[in-house]
Amino acid sequence: MPGPDQIVRLSDSEIKGLDPQKISDLASLRIAADQFEGLTRLNAAGEAEPGLAKGWSISEDGLRWTFPLREGLRFSDDVSIGAALFPRIWERLRAAETTSPTKALFDNIAAVTANGTSVVVTLQAPAPSLPVLLAHPAMAALPLHRITKRGEKWTSERPMVSSGPYQLATWQLNDHAQMIRNPEWHDEHIPTAKIIWKPMDDSLSAMRLILAGGADIAADYPASRHQWLNENHPGLAHSVPYLGSYYFAFNTRKAPFDDVRVRTALSMAVERAWIADKVIGTGNIPAWNLLPPDLTGGVSAKPAWTDWSRARRLAAAQKLLLEAGYGPDNPLKFEIRYNSSAEHRRVSVALAAMWKPLHVQARLFNSEAALHFAALRQHDFSLARSGWIADLPAAENFLTVHQSTNGAGNYSGYDNPTYDAVVAQAVATADPDKRNKLMRRADEILINDMPILPLYFYVTRSLVSKRIDGWKDNISNVHPSYTLRISAK
Repeated sequence: MPGPDQIVRLSDSEIKGLDPQKISDLASLRIAADQFEGLTRLNAAGEAEPGLAKGWSISEDGLRWTFPLREGLRFSDDVSIGAALFPRIWERLRAAETTSPTKALFDNIAAVTANGTSVVVTLQAPAPSLPVLLAHPAMAALPLHRITKRGEKWTSERPMVSSGPYQLATWQLNDHAQMIRNPEWHDEHIPTAKIIWKPMDDSLSAMRLILAGGADIAADYPASRHQWLNENHPGLAHSVPYLGSYYFAFNTRKAPFDDVRVRTALSMAVERAWIADKVIGTGNIPAWNLLPPDLTGGVSAKPAWTDWSRARRLAAAQKLLLEAGYGPDNPLKFEIRYNSSAEHRRVSVALAAMWKPLHVQARLFNSEAALHFAALRQHDFSLARSGWIADLPAAENFLTVHQSTNGAGNYSGYDNPTYDAVVAQAVATADPDKRNKLMRRADEILINDMPILPLYFYVTRSLVSKRIDGWKDNISNVHPSYTLRISAK
């Protein structure tokens, strides 16, 4: 139960592991972020700030980043932390025997070296988002002195040796994990002595526990209760734009969706605001493009017909389909494929209904997630539910998915050399303004070609008790425990 010196947080799943370089699920990463700090860390707003480093400087070409360390850094067992530790952490992350599921996130890093009391990170291409990347627990200061001595058993020690604000004191599988203050942490006194993480994969049960006062924060709540919560418990529910785009992928490799006129016609007939508001109904933002607006300076790419009336859009769509050879005498027929979910089904039904005025006959087919995404990788679909949630708040994390060089991961089979070249140029550009301009240009090219059908941007759903201070809604859905405190009210 919550108390005067502890905060109870509900996670949507159980911890899968404790070694920060061997995990990728969100529940485990949250525990790791509470325990381990790197050169940088994420603050309450989800933004990167100096962590074990005092700050950073960047070379003119954007490829060499220097991070001078704070003085007197120590692990929780009083062992010192120096610059020479970070190249070893980098080597462990890359080692085949580590089998890190997040290794690919760091492929742009060419080298990590120590220069006196500073850590130098050399990149293969400019990456303004590097401070966010280095806040990932996989590149945090890990107690290699304990790992070398104990091997895989180092995560069994209680409390675990840590470099961040908290230490894992106890972990009872499927019940709770208790975090206590790290007495050697370099920063100011942590306001909350204990953090309790409890797994709860049923969002309705999590909501009921919060309402009963049995927990302070829940990582999710049922979408169907969004309006009820706002009406009956104002301020408790937080629905916030997230780093994710929800879309359907056209298979552009074969008819009928190898024709951009067909893809565009279907997109023009979709009522995105209605889907976001009525079908989903949790504050999602309608999307006509791939990139969430916050990633490139708050500007979104939109087709010219976005603001047309529905009648005008349907007329233009009908004309495009007729030009492509489809109409009352030759209706467009295809299958909408989606993975099992009430939400995906509702969206698919809505799409099929919106296309009926165009004499489109769309059948629905659903399968469980593993089979669904296997079909997408094997190009065995016509139109399929897809989407993307970014690992980092960086536009390239969205755009590179649709490059022709992305292989099976480029579900639609989109192949436009101009798009590929603009994305590559953007990635190689160090100047933030020029980089953002190129990223927006790539987004415009993509949406004009319409290999995907964007519908809305994801939101995160959280419940936060009124007794909690320090919570800040942000697009990355990052809420470090060290930033939270119990209200004095």
